[in-house]
Amino acid sequence: MEGNRHRSSSRAPHLLSKIRELTKSILDDLSNGRSPSIAIDKFRNYCRNPNGSCTCKPDFPEGKEIMTFHRESHVHRLDVLLRVMLIVQQLLQENRHGSKRDIYYMHPSVFRDQSVVDRAINDLCILLGCSRHNLNVVSVGKGLVMGWLRFTEAGAKFDCMNNLNSAQPVPVHVEEVEDILSVADYILVVEKESVFQRLANDQFCRANRCIVITGRGYPDIPTRRFLRLLIETLHLPTYCLVDCDPYGFDILSTYRFGSMQMAYEAKFMRNPEMSWLGAFPSDFEKYSLPTECLLPLTADDKRKTEAILLRCYLQHEAPDWRFELELMLQRGVKFEIEAFSVHSLSYLSREYIPSKIQGLHS
Repeated sequence: MEGNRHRSSSRAPHLLSKIRELTKSILDDLSNGRSPSIAIDKFRNYCRNPNGSCTCKPDFPEGKEIMTFHRESHVHRLDVLLRVMLIVQQLLQENRHGSKRDIYYMHPSVFRDQSVVDRAINDLCILLGCSRHNLNVVSVGKGLVMGWLRFTEAGAKFDCMNNLNSAQPVPVHVEEVEDILSVADYILVVEKESVFQRLANDQFCRANRCIVITGRGYPDIPTRRFLRLLIETLHLPTYCLVDCDPYGFDILSTYRFGSMQMAYEAKFMRNPEMSWLGAFPSDFEKYSLPTECLLPLTADDKRKTEAILLRCYLQHEAPDWRFELELMLQRGVKFEIEAFSVHSLSYLSREYIPSKIQGLHS
């Protein structure tokens, strides 16, 4: 299969125009003795109403949040937002890129915490109706990919097929990825780098025509965008393998449904056709894992599991996932993907993954 994605024309002039309009509106308010206010759309990709009666519309705003200098709690947030907007304006004008961390260190005494900058960037994306990469704010990529794949990024060629089981970094500038070529049968996303390396050592991609990706824990934006691009371009079935614990499940949900923090962009990064390959709580008996492989759920694990169970999309879109999560909570135990190595070092790649994929299609 092959696909082509034409590089979109720069949105910088349009965004700079919107920044000037917003700045002019604020200055007009101040010059006329009015307190400036900024209205920001509110988004969410789920609610905590598991009985199926919710009316969530993830791709549409649910009201607005009005920020004004009249409210003390908004003053610092507005200050940060305006400072970040000026930095973004400079990046766009000079056609340069910067990371969230770069922005933080431009005013550390004002920002005080990275999360404050992250929120301001999200607010600015909503105000301007764009994605983070359109602001020339880039993430430091941590994702890895290997397998039956070739592509170019900004004219540079990346040929994973030359060395099928060698890790390549996921491209940071996903909007510049073109000329995607693959003969893979499916895409496998794994939670952890250790599992990715296990598959590489076992020559998994040589024995199976696939593409393997890891976000090395919670996936960053480039990894999620790159995965979405591959799925849209190649139209391949996609499976996700995570630890059997609430954090693994949350990572799985981030790939499939998107994150609440970036709910405004969920429609560009979620992967609704992704299948949960494992590890399921019920895999403990099915694959004869000894009890020594089990770990007790901590109090934090239980709280996180209970919170996840309230998410409405489990009722609407993945009731079978909900069953497995309830089973984990009921049993009060968890286990790691690596637990399957109790049978043999290569059991995961030679037995578990192939049998799980076959089971999905039987």
